[in-house]
Amino acid sequence: MYSSGYIKRHPVPAYYVLTFAISWGAILIVVSRGGVPGNPAQLQKMIPIMIVAMLAGPAVASLLLTGLLFGRAGYRELLTRLLTWRVGTGWYAVALLTAPLVLMAVPLALSLRSPDFLPRIFTDSNKAPILLMGFAAGSAAGIFEELGWTGFVIPRLRLRFSALGTGAIVGLLWGAWHLPVNVLASGTPSGSISIPTLLGTFVFSLGLLPAYRILMVRVWNHTGSLLVAMLMHLSLTASNIILGATATPGMAGPAFNLALAAAMWAVVAAGAVADREHRSVQSLHG
Repeated sequence: MYSSGYIKRHPVPAYYVLTFAISWGAILIVVSRGGVPGNPAQLQKMIPIMIVAMLAGPAVASLLLTGLLFGRAGYRELLTRLLTWRVGTGWYAVALLTAPLVLMAVPLALSLRSPDFLPRIFTDSNKAPILLMGFAAGSAAGIFEELGWTGFVIPRLRLRFSALGTGAIVGLLWGAWHLPVNVLASGTPSGSISIPTLLGTFVFSLGLLPAYRILMVRVWNHTGSLLVAMLMHLSLTASNIILGATATPGMAGPAFNLALAAAMWAVVAAGAVADREHRSVQSLHG
Protein backbone atom coordinates (compact mmCIF):
# COMPACT_ATOMS: atom_id res chain seq x y z
CA MET A 1 0.00 0.00 0.00
CA TYR A 2 2.87 2.36 0.80
CA SER A 3 6.09 2.51 -1.20
CA SER A 4 9.45 2.56 0.55
CA GLY A 5 9.86 6.16 -0.63
CA TYR A 6 6.69 7.23 1.18
CA ILE A 7 7.79 5.44 4.34
CA LYS A 8 11.15 7.20 4.29
CA ARG A 9 9.49 10.59 3.83
CA HIS A 10 6.75 9.94 6.39
CA PRO A 11 8.06 7.45 8.95
CA VAL A 12 5.65 8.42 11.77
CA PRO A 13 2.41 8.06 9.73
CA ALA A 14 3.79 4.80 8.34
CA TYR A 15 4.48 3.60 11.87
CA TYR A 16 0.92 4.34 12.98
CA VAL A 17 -0.64 2.69 9.94
CA LEU A 18 1.42 -0.46 10.58
CA THR A 19 0.81 -0.44 14.35
CA PHE A 20 -2.96 -0.05 14.06
CA ALA A 21 -3.10 -2.58 11.20
CA ILE A 22 -1.30 -5.22 13.27
CA SER A 23 -3.14 -4.61 16.54
CA TRP A 24 -6.64 -3.84 15.31
CA GLY A 25 -6.37 -6.26 12.39
CA ALA A 26 -5.54 -9.17 14.69
CA ILE A 27 -8.40 -8.24 17.03
CA LEU A 28 -10.78 -8.09 14.06
CA ILE A 29 -9.66 -11.60 13.03
CA VAL A 30 -10.24 -12.92 16.56
CA VAL A 31 -13.69 -11.35 16.74
CA SER A 32 -14.64 -12.49 13.23
CA ARG A 33 -13.83 -16.09 14.17
CA GLY A 34 -15.18 -16.18 17.69
CA GLY A 35 -17.79 -13.44 17.58
CA VAL A 36 -18.12 -10.45 19.89
CA PRO A 37 -17.73 -11.79 23.44
CA GLY A 38 -21.18 -11.84 24.99
CA ASN A 39 -20.18 -12.62 28.57
CA PRO A 40 -17.11 -12.55 30.85
CA ALA A 41 -16.35 -16.25 30.24
CA GLN A 42 -16.06 -15.71 26.48
CA LEU A 43 -13.99 -12.59 27.01
CA GLN A 44 -11.61 -14.49 29.28
CA LYS A 45 -10.88 -16.94 26.46
CA MET A 46 -10.32 -14.23 23.86
CA ILE A 47 -8.53 -11.54 25.86
CA PRO A 48 -5.06 -13.21 25.96
CA ILE A 49 -4.92 -13.35 22.16
CA MET A 50 -6.15 -9.76 21.92
CA ILE A 51 -3.51 -8.56 24.39
CA VAL A 52 -0.73 -10.28 22.45
CA ALA A 53 -2.04 -8.68 19.25
CA MET A 54 -2.13 -5.25 20.87
CA LEU A 55 1.40 -5.51 22.24
CA ALA A 56 2.75 -6.83 18.95
CA GLY A 57 1.60 -3.75 17.03
CA PRO A 58 3.91 -1.03 18.41
CA ALA A 59 6.87 -3.34 19.00
CA VAL A 60 6.83 -5.03 15.58
CA ALA A 61 6.18 -1.75 13.75
CA SER A 62 9.08 -0.06 15.54
CA LEU A 63 11.58 -2.84 14.93
CA LEU A 64 10.58 -3.32 11.30
CA LEU A 65 10.69 0.37 10.40
CA THR A 66 13.89 0.98 12.35
CA GLY A 67 15.60 -1.75 10.34
CA LEU A 68 14.09 -0.62 7.03
CA LEU A 69 14.89 3.07 7.48
CA PHE A 70 18.10 3.08 9.52
CA GLY A 71 19.54 -0.44 9.47
CA ARG A 72 22.08 -1.47 12.09
CA ALA A 73 22.74 2.14 13.07
CA GLY A 74 19.07 2.48 13.99
CA TYR A 75 19.14 -0.63 16.14
CA ARG A 76 22.32 0.56 17.86
CA GLU A 77 20.67 3.90 18.63
CA LEU A 78 17.59 2.12 19.99
CA LEU A 79 19.77 -0.08 22.19
CA THR A 80 21.70 2.95 23.44
CA ARG A 81 18.46 4.62 24.52
CA LEU A 82 17.37 1.41 26.20
CA LEU A 83 20.64 1.15 28.15
CA THR A 84 20.61 4.81 29.21
CA TRP A 85 20.04 4.54 32.94
CA ARG A 86 22.23 7.25 34.53
CA VAL A 87 19.57 9.95 34.64
CA GLY A 88 19.41 11.03 38.26
CA THR A 89 17.24 9.65 41.04
CA GLY A 90 14.76 12.53 40.72
CA TRP A 91 13.65 11.42 37.29
CA TYR A 92 13.29 7.83 38.45
CA ALA A 93 11.07 9.15 41.25
CA VAL A 94 8.92 11.07 38.75
CA ALA A 95 8.69 8.03 36.46
CA LEU A 96 7.82 5.52 39.17
CA LEU A 97 5.77 7.56 41.64
CA THR A 98 3.56 9.90 39.58
CA ALA A 99 1.00 7.25 38.61
CA PRO A 100 0.66 5.50 41.99
CA LEU A 101 0.41 8.80 43.87
CA VAL A 102 -2.36 10.12 41.61
CA LEU A 103 -4.16 6.79 41.29
CA MET A 104 -4.09 6.32 45.06
CA ALA A 105 -4.85 9.91 46.14
CA VAL A 106 -8.03 10.17 44.07
CA PRO A 107 -9.75 6.98 45.28
CA LEU A 108 -8.69 7.65 48.88
CA ALA A 109 -10.22 11.13 48.67
CA LEU A 110 -13.42 9.80 47.09
CA SER A 111 -13.60 6.98 49.64
CA LEU A 112 -14.42 9.60 52.26
CA ARG A 113 -17.85 9.72 50.60
CA SER A 114 -18.15 6.01 49.77
CA PRO A 115 -16.03 2.94 50.66
CA ASP A 116 -16.66 1.67 47.10
CA PHE A 117 -13.86 3.99 45.95
CA LEU A 118 -11.21 2.47 48.21
CA PRO A 119 -8.27 1.04 46.19
CA ARG A 120 -8.88 -2.68 45.67
CA ILE A 121 -5.51 -3.58 47.16
CA PHE A 122 -6.81 -2.29 50.49
CA THR A 123 -10.03 -4.29 50.44
CA ASP A 124 -9.11 -7.58 48.75
CA SER A 125 -8.07 -10.25 51.21
CA ASN A 126 -5.89 -12.04 48.66
CA LYS A 127 -3.44 -9.35 47.56
CA ALA A 128 -0.78 -11.50 45.89
CA PRO A 129 -2.68 -12.15 42.61
CA ILE A 130 -3.48 -8.44 42.21
CA LEU A 131 0.14 -7.46 42.76
CA LEU A 132 1.37 -10.19 40.43
CA MET A 133 -1.11 -9.27 37.70
CA GLY A 134 -0.25 -5.59 38.04
CA PHE A 135 3.48 -6.02 37.68
CA ALA A 136 3.20 -8.67 34.94
CA ALA A 137 0.82 -6.56 32.84
CA GLY A 138 2.83 -3.43 33.56
CA SER A 139 6.10 -5.04 32.50
CA ALA A 140 4.64 -6.37 29.24
CA ALA A 141 2.94 -3.08 28.37
CA GLY A 142 5.97 -0.99 29.31
CA ILE A 143 8.46 -3.01 27.29
CA PHE A 144 6.50 -3.76 24.13
CA GLU A 145 4.52 -0.54 23.81
CA GLU A 146 7.40 1.82 24.55
CA LEU A 147 9.58 0.18 21.92
CA GLY A 148 7.17 1.96 19.59
CA TRP A 149 5.80 5.08 21.28
CA THR A 150 9.08 6.24 22.84
CA GLY A 151 11.54 4.14 20.86
CA PHE A 152 10.34 5.28 17.43
CA VAL A 153 7.67 7.98 17.44
CA ILE A 154 8.57 10.51 20.14
CA PRO A 155 12.18 11.25 19.03
CA ARG A 156 10.93 11.97 15.52
CA LEU A 157 7.91 14.06 16.49
CA ARG A 158 10.08 16.13 18.85
CA LEU A 159 12.02 17.32 15.78
CA ARG A 160 8.87 19.16 14.65
CA PHE A 161 6.68 19.70 17.70
CA SER A 162 6.98 20.94 21.27
CA ALA A 163 6.89 18.52 24.18
CA LEU A 164 3.25 19.47 24.76
CA GLY A 165 2.31 18.96 21.12
CA THR A 166 4.22 15.67 20.90
CA GLY A 167 2.63 14.39 24.08
CA ALA A 168 -0.86 15.38 22.93
CA ILE A 169 -0.47 13.71 19.52
CA VAL A 170 1.03 10.50 20.86
CA GLY A 171 -1.30 10.47 23.85
CA LEU A 172 -4.52 10.77 21.84
CA LEU A 173 -3.43 8.09 19.38
CA TRP A 174 -2.23 5.94 22.27
CA GLY A 175 -5.64 6.27 23.89
CA ALA A 176 -7.48 5.53 20.64
CA TRP A 177 -5.29 2.47 20.07
CA HIS A 178 -6.50 1.02 23.39
CA LEU A 179 -10.21 1.42 22.62
CA PRO A 180 -11.09 -1.86 20.82
CA VAL A 181 -10.01 -4.14 23.68
CA ASN A 182 -11.40 -1.79 26.31
CA VAL A 183 -14.75 -1.50 24.52
CA LEU A 184 -15.02 -5.28 24.15
CA ALA A 185 -14.26 -5.60 27.85
CA SER A 186 -17.12 -3.26 28.79
CA GLY A 187 -19.80 -5.92 28.49
CA THR A 188 -22.05 -7.02 31.33
CA PRO A 189 -22.65 -10.64 32.47
CA SER A 190 -25.88 -10.61 30.44
CA GLY A 191 -23.92 -9.89 27.27
CA SER A 192 -24.98 -6.28 26.74
CA ILE A 193 -22.66 -3.29 26.57
CA SER A 194 -22.45 -1.35 29.83
CA ILE A 195 -22.87 2.29 28.83
CA PRO A 196 -21.31 3.67 32.04
CA THR A 197 -18.32 1.34 31.66
CA LEU A 198 -18.03 2.35 28.02
CA LEU A 199 -18.08 6.05 28.96
CA GLY A 200 -15.48 5.41 31.65
CA THR A 201 -13.27 3.69 29.07
CA PHE A 202 -13.40 6.72 26.76
CA VAL A 203 -12.68 9.12 29.62
CA PHE A 204 -9.67 7.10 30.73
CA SER A 205 -8.32 6.49 27.22
CA LEU A 206 -8.84 9.98 25.77
CA GLY A 207 -8.68 12.02 28.98
CA LEU A 208 -6.11 10.53 31.33
CA LEU A 209 -3.74 8.82 28.88
CA PRO A 210 -2.90 11.98 26.84
CA ALA A 211 -2.09 13.83 30.08
CA TYR A 212 0.16 11.03 31.27
CA ARG A 213 1.87 10.85 27.87
CA ILE A 214 2.69 14.56 28.07
CA LEU A 215 4.40 13.84 31.38
CA MET A 216 6.25 10.93 29.77
CA VAL A 217 7.51 13.19 26.98
CA ARG A 218 8.68 15.70 29.59
CA VAL A 219 10.67 12.94 31.34
CA TRP A 220 12.04 11.82 27.97
CA ASN A 221 13.21 15.37 27.23
CA HIS A 222 15.27 15.39 30.40
CA THR A 223 16.58 11.82 30.30
CA GLY A 224 16.60 10.51 26.71
CA SER A 225 16.10 7.10 28.29
CA LEU A 226 13.86 4.45 26.76
CA LEU A 227 14.37 2.39 29.93
CA VAL A 228 12.89 5.15 32.11
CA ALA A 229 9.93 5.47 29.70
CA MET A 230 9.30 1.73 30.03
CA LEU A 231 9.38 2.00 33.82
CA MET A 232 7.00 4.97 33.75
CA HIS A 233 4.56 3.03 31.58
CA LEU A 234 4.91 -0.01 33.85
CA SER A 235 4.07 2.20 36.81
CA LEU A 236 0.83 3.43 35.23
CA THR A 237 -0.43 0.01 34.15
CA ALA A 238 0.47 -1.66 37.43
CA SER A 239 -1.05 1.17 39.47
CA ASN A 240 -4.28 1.08 37.48
CA ILE A 241 -4.68 -2.63 38.25
CA ILE A 242 -3.50 -2.57 41.85
CA LEU A 243 -4.99 0.73 43.01
CA GLY A 244 -8.23 0.83 41.03
CA ALA A 245 -11.43 1.47 42.93
CA THR A 246 -13.03 -1.53 44.61
CA ALA A 247 -16.37 -0.91 42.87
CA THR A 248 -17.72 1.87 40.66
CA PRO A 249 -21.33 0.94 39.83
CA GLY A 250 -23.35 2.93 37.33
CA MET A 251 -22.19 6.44 36.51
CA ALA A 252 -19.69 6.33 39.38
CA GLY A 253 -17.25 4.73 36.92
CA PRO A 254 -17.08 7.61 34.42
CA ALA A 255 -17.07 10.11 37.30
CA PHE A 256 -14.17 8.27 38.92
CA ASN A 257 -12.14 8.24 35.71
CA LEU A 258 -12.98 11.91 35.14
CA ALA A 259 -11.54 12.69 38.57
CA LEU A 260 -8.41 10.70 37.75
CA ALA A 261 -8.01 12.53 34.42
CA ALA A 262 -8.49 15.93 36.09
CA ALA A 263 -5.86 15.07 38.72
CA MET A 264 -3.39 13.98 36.03
CA TRP A 265 -3.95 17.19 34.04
CA ALA A 266 -3.31 19.13 37.25
CA VAL A 267 0.06 17.38 37.49
CA VAL A 268 0.75 18.33 33.84
CA ALA A 269 -0.02 21.97 34.65
CA ALA A 270 2.21 21.88 37.74
CA GLY A 271 5.04 20.41 35.66
CA ALA A 272 4.65 23.13 33.03
CA VAL A 273 4.84 25.83 35.71
CA ALA A 274 7.93 24.20 37.23
CA ASP A 275 9.63 24.03 33.82
CA ARG A 276 8.81 27.69 33.12
CA GLU A 277 10.23 28.79 36.46
CA HIS A 278 13.34 26.70 35.87
CA ARG A 279 13.90 28.31 32.48
CA SER A 280 13.40 31.75 34.03
CA VAL A 281 16.04 31.06 36.66
CA GLN A 282 18.43 29.79 34.03
CA SER A 283 17.93 32.90 31.88
CA LEU A 284 18.58 35.17 34.89
CA HIS A 285 21.88 33.42 35.54
CA GLY A 286 22.60 33.64 31.84
